[in-house]
Amino acid sequence: MAVRIVVGLAGSSSPIYGIRTLEVLHDAGVETHLVISDGARRTIPIEARRKVEDVEKLATVVYDNHDLAAAVSSGSFMTDGMIVAPCSMKTLAAIAHSFSDDLLVRAADVTLKERRKLVLVPRETPLHLGHLRNMERAAEIGAVILPPMPAFYHAPKTVDDIINQTVGKILDQFRIPHHLFRRWGAKKK
Repeated sequence: MAVRIVVGLAGSSSPIYGIRTLEVLHDAGVETHLVISDGARRTIPIEARRKVEDVEKLATVVYDNHDLAAAVSSGSFMTDGMIVAPCSMKTLAAIAHSFSDDLLVRAADVTLKERRKLVLVPRETPLHLGHLRNMERAAEIGAVILPPMPAFYHAPKTVDDIINQTVGKILDQFRIPHHLFRRWGAKKK
């Protein structure tokens, strides 16, 4: 089976992290199953200045977030894991407490119950204790918490360089090869 990853875009700021992840996975030939929350459908045109339909074209399969009978809602649908980028605090709370009232959260819950990799890219600052406790709980039940915290050892020159570094760290979790940033200790070109 080829690599198959579920991608969720939740409604927090910075949908570009999920969009860029989809672009790179698309170019790498990875089969992607996309779920976009209602909130993300609002932030994509505002922040990324893209049409939701154009983002959906990057995915292999797109699901309605309200379709709880979709393939990705079942553990019998085999995947290599799931990425939620960005992950709103609402979505984080729902995942941390197994409150599956929409497909995005249900797919994440299934990913965890099947012991598959779930990478959450929470996007909020500052964080209060409730946010931190939800991250802790999500980590305790198996999620990888991967906030978009830029590194500077690769000498980023543009915002895209900073975004690509986070996307590269996401792909590293699935061992998907990429050249999105210069790794620590690698020689400069």
